Formats: sequence, structure tokens, C-alpha cells
Amino acid sequence: MTFKSLKSLLVAGFIIFSLLLSFSVFSQDQMPETENSTKKEEKKGFDASEVIFGHVLDAHEFHFFSYESSDGTEHEAAIPLPVILYSPHRVFSFFVFSKFNHGEENYNGYELITNDKIQAQNLDDTKYTNGQIVAVDANGNIDPNTTVYDFSLTRNVVQMIIALTLLVWIMLSIAKRYKSGQGITSAPKGTQSLLEPVIIFVQDEVAKPNLGNKYKKYLPYILTVFFFILINNLVGLIPGTANVTGNIAFTFVLAIISFIIIMFSTNSHYWGHIIWPPNIPIAIKFILIPVEILGIFTKPIALMIRLFANMIAGHIIIICLISLIFIFGAISTSAGWGFSPLSLAFTIFIYFIEILVAFLQAYIFANLTAVFIGQAFEGSHDDTDHHEDAVLV
Repeated sequence: MTFKSLKSLLVAGFIIFSLLLSFSVFSQDQMPETENSTKKEEKKGFDASEVIFGHVLDAHEFHFFSYESSDGTEHEAAIPLPVILYSPHRVFSFFVFSKFNHGEENYNGYELITNDKIQAQNLDDTKYTNGQIVAVDANGNIDPNTTVYDFSLTRNVVQMIIALTLLVWIMLSIAKRYKSGQGITSAPKGTQSLLEPVIIFVQDEVAKPNLGNKYKKYLPYILTVFFFILINNLVGLIPGTANVTGNIAFTFVLAIISFIIIMFSTNSHYWGHIIWPPNIPIAIKFILIPVEILGIFTKPIALMIRLFANMIAGHIIIICLISLIFIFGAISTSAGWGFSPLSLAFTIFIYFIEILVAFLQAYIFANLTAVFIGQAFEGSHDDTDHHEDAVLV
């Protein structure tokens, strides 16, 4: 009953959120031209879509929060990242992202495109996107003839480097302790006692049942991908950090790596069942063969989409719940304060759910990868009854 009540409240909250957005759009459409022009001169209000997409998409800085000083000047607490650009006519350029002053200034012959500039200058939104860096001429106009290659260290890249550094540091420190005898001749301590059950779980519940007597060959990769996804998931829950696993490019690369390993693990038995399935009528084979071939590629696609969709959905829900406070506050200050406790309660609830999802999605990706690898070499002569052998072990 409690779960159903929470579910009903969540649904009601999103219905109200949608109605408010619809009312806001309707009001802007019905606003007279003179009033609309006056509003444009006023300070820009809260834009939920900008906040949501600004959080889930990649950027050139780690943005934590904004505040307004007593004189009305807006300040932002952010960590700008290095910008690395290359142009055939200008060679390499290195500077800090803060030089653009959030798109209000040009620097070193380059300009940051924002949504406001796209609308104000009537730029082609199919050619220019928010956050894109383009070359400008001496007059400050966009130079369409100059190609710019962006090799900047965005927050997704920086956070992946941080996650990789954490992973290597944690695993090397644990390996050093085991090498010295701690955890073998004595009880494990610290991070050893924390991660040893997790490693044993992945070995016994993921690798052995799906990979049989070949589990030792693939266990390093399964553990690496599990902990790498897990660390990125958990770091991404810290306010101001990047949602790396909610980026389709990140999950695409992981899926490609798993796909390559799966393909190198195949044997003649695997391809024989795909190209010419046995014990099936010929008429059915011509239908089944294309499906089997398509299944080769749908496996990594499933890995990619599952991780991406689950991680980005949780972040969007959290930002939407927080945004409700400001949307109600724009209508009435008392409404904003009155809705705050309910919004924060739901946010905390979803936040704890996201911690569970962080572990769950890392497990699912590792488990499905092990399943697909096991299917690739299943049925070979040297791996007969490997599932039964795994159970006995």
C-alpha cells in the first residue's frame, strides 16, 4: 500500500509538472507583442529544459550552483576545463573555457555558440548547436570557411579519467595488500573487506555460471567493466558532476569492446547455428537465418541502450523534481516554499533508488556480457557441460 501511495504521488506530481509547463507555453503564446517585448528585456526566468539538458549533456566545465550578489550580479561556482582546438589555418589553440565568459565574449579568434545566439542571429540550428565552438573573423562574425576540430577535455572525459584513476588506485592498493599476505594469512581489512565479497559475487554468480571452465580467461574483463561502470555511476550522483554512463557515446564504446570480445570468442559451432540452423525445416531456415544474423548486432545494442536509458532517466527525474520548486515559485513564492518539502522528499527517495540502480546496472551489463560471451563458445567440444562444471565448482 505504501509503494502504491508513493507511486500515485509521483504520477500526480508529474501531471502537475506537465500542466504547469503547458500553461507556461500557452501564456507566452497568448502574450501581446508589446508585453512580450518588455519581458525579453527583463531578466531571464527559470528554464527547466535548459537546466535538465545542461545537467545530462556534456560541457566544458563542472557547474555546481549559481548565486546573485547584493548588486544584482550573477556569479557561478564552476570549474572551467581546458579547451584544445585545432584549425588548419590557426594550428592549435590552448586556453581555459572561462575565457568565453559563458558565450558573451570571443577569445583568440573563437566563439562559443549558445541557444540565445542561435535564436538572436537566426543561425541554422542544423549546422550550429548549443556549446559548439566556431571560428570568427576580425569583426567577430562567424567564419563558415574555417573548420574547427575540438579536442577539449570536457567534463565527461575528465570524469572518466578520474574514475579510471580511482579504479586503478583501488585495485593496485588491494593487490599490494594481498601480495604482502594480508587477506591470505590474516583477515582482510579496509577496502579489502569491502570489495572482496563483491569480487567473489561477480566470480561465482556472473562468470562461473555463464563462462564455465573458461571463466578465468574472461574474469578480468568482467570485473573491470563492472567496477568501471559502478564507479562512474556513483561519481555521477555527486551534484555538479557529469552523468557519464548516461552518455550514449560512452555506452556505445563499452558495447563495441564487448562486441569485439564476443566475436573473438566464437567458434565454428556458433557460426554453424547462425548460418544454417540444424534440425529446422528449410522453409523456416530462410526466415530464421536473417533473424540470427541480426541477433549478432542486437546484443551489443541492447547493452548500449539499457545502460544509457536507465542512467539518464534517473538523473532527469531528479532534476525534474527539483525544478518543480522553481516552477511553483515562479507562480507564487508561497507555492514554491510550500511544495519544497514534498519535492525534496521525492528527490531523496529517487536518489537512494539511483544508488541501487548504480549497482544494478553495473551488474546487468557485466552479467549480459558474460552471457553473450558464453553463448559465443557454447557447444564446443572442449566446453561440453560447462554449466554443470560451474555449478559443481
